Amino acid sequence: MKRNTGHGWVLLAFLFFVPHPAAGTTPGGECNPLGYDRAALLELRSADFVIDDPAKRQRFAFELLDCLGDPDPVLRDQVAYEGFAALLRGKQLDPVTIGQLRTALAEQLAAADDDDDGFRKPFAALVLSEVARADRVDPVFSDAQRAELVATASNYMRSIDDYRGFDDEVGWRHAVAHTADLLMQLALNPALGRPELLAIRDAVASQIAPAGVHFYVYGESERLARPILFIAVRGVFAPEEWTVWFRDIASPAPFDDWASVFSSQAGLAKLHNTKAFVQVIYVNATASDNEALAPLEPAALEALGTLP
Repeated sequence: MKRNTGHGWVLLAFLFFVPHPAAGTTPGGECNPLGYDRAALLELRSADFVIDDPAKRQRFAFELLDCLGDPDPVLRDQVAYEGFAALLRGKQLDPVTIGQLRTALAEQLAAADDDDDGFRKPFAALVLSEVARADRVDPVFSDAQRAELVATASNYMRSIDDYRGFDDEVGWRHAVAHTADLLMQLALNPALGRPELLAIRDAVASQIAPAGVHFYVYGESERLARPILFIAVRGVFAPEEWTVWFRDIASPAPFDDWASVFSSQAGLAKLHNTKAFVQVIYVNATASDNEALAPLEPAALEALGTLP
């Protein structure tokens, strides 16, 4: 399965082949689940991550967690993320393993360590989006566990201050976009109610135009818009609530007014990021035939009207 970069999902057919663990490798702490070296992992990927032995498959999934922070983008993205996506979307993991993944990944997001390389937490969020999707399709979590997951995801979104996207040598980080994917999967879950959707909505708002001089250029605004669009489809918030929310989004604060943003990089970044997000919402609400999105159109249009 290809990584979700906004171009859709490519599902893979499942074959039946299991590579032999490479000699001399030891699992634990490095990216070598079941003792497979890089070549064996890529061979497993070419076979769509099919592992016939159920017990070995569950163990592989849990040990694959060690690959999420690997500096090698092939292991981190093509092996780890695609492996989890294939196993979860192919319903190859049992409820116990899915629950263990939820716990381990949530702990990674909440960890106090700095994650200086900036790989582990963004990819934990991306894989957690697949775990949340699996629970949405075939429920395995309790209401309390889902509420905890919403809180963990929302808190991590608010805490993000590393806005690195893609690098030619080390690949993706993309913390905001990956966490937006997680919030989107949670927003889609009908088991979540207004309090959880409110937390998701406000977590998204915290990163629409982050403080500082970062200009979103890797599709972050589009990814941030997705959970908002799906929340709107749920019909939980009244039209006037959306109007108030978009007015807050379009506020020039901490600048005195929008005219003053043109004298600094921070001001220009705020305008760029705010306008990009609101435009995505407006275009989608206008073009959609889904009546549930109708309240977003006038709210977004009003917000755009206040932006220079």
